Amino acid sequence: MQRLQKLLEDANVKLTSLVTDITGVSGRAMIEALIAGERDSDKLADLARTRMRPKIGELRLALVGRFDEHHALLARIHLDHIDQLSAMESRLDKEVDRLMAPFAEASARLQTIPGIGKRAAEIVVSEMGVDMSRFPTAHHLASWAGLCPGNHETAHKSRSGRARKGNEALRTVLCECAWAASHSGDTYFNAQYRRFKRRFGKRAEGKAIFAVAHSLIVVAWHVLHEETTYHELGPDYFDRRSDAVVRQRYLLRELERLGVRVTIQPAA
Repeated sequence: MQRLQKLLEDANVKLTSLVTDITGVSGRAMIEALIAGERDSDKLADLARTRMRPKIGELRLALVGRFDEHHALLARIHLDHIDQLSAMESRLDKEVDRLMAPFAEASARLQTIPGIGKRAAEIVVSEMGVDMSRFPTAHHLASWAGLCPGNHETAHKSRSGRARKGNEALRTVLCECAWAASHSGDTYFNAQYRRFKRRFGKRAEGKAIFAVAHSLIVVAWHVLHEETTYHELGPDYFDRRSDAVVRQRYLLRELERLGVRVTIQPAA
């Protein structure tokens, strides 16, 4: 698709500046018309459908280029290649669905966890299975997957807390899920991500995502081991757990860092 976009730019056809998906219904119809020999920008723009109709005026200007037979040949090759890859992808998806059929219930339970979608659940099942009796605890599973970061510091000496390599495919997909879960609105994982980010300071984002991924695999173990669905703890989970006095001291220090002097007065 990037090669097709580059080809259109080479022909001075600015379709990509107006169409998000050039292989969508409208974009595909226009490119097919260009390949067939149509050069009238008015007729090409009129091929726009639904939400693209209001952009017909801009499309008329964008479709005025120097698209010749050479561009038509390459565009046909690129479209055929895209169709071939799409057919292969569809065939593989059907095969995955067939193989996942015995694990459909487990996959559905995993998908109740924020950030884990259908494809991610399939990867999780394929890499670690659904029989959690092989892992005595959730932390054994996290260690096997390589999702056990540590913070080893004693007597002012620090040792590396880098996690072991573990299962690369599982770790990669759970880090992607952690990113989605940490940006999923008012959820426990969103609150946890922001909490870790404040704690880690510089270079916090990567560490925070990795820590959330650790939490995800712990939750996944419980979901599969206990054959249950995910229970949302809420974005205020950490506030409910924290001691009120300790929380008060923390907030006072934060305000003092901003140069504010605060006097505490108990509420009525």
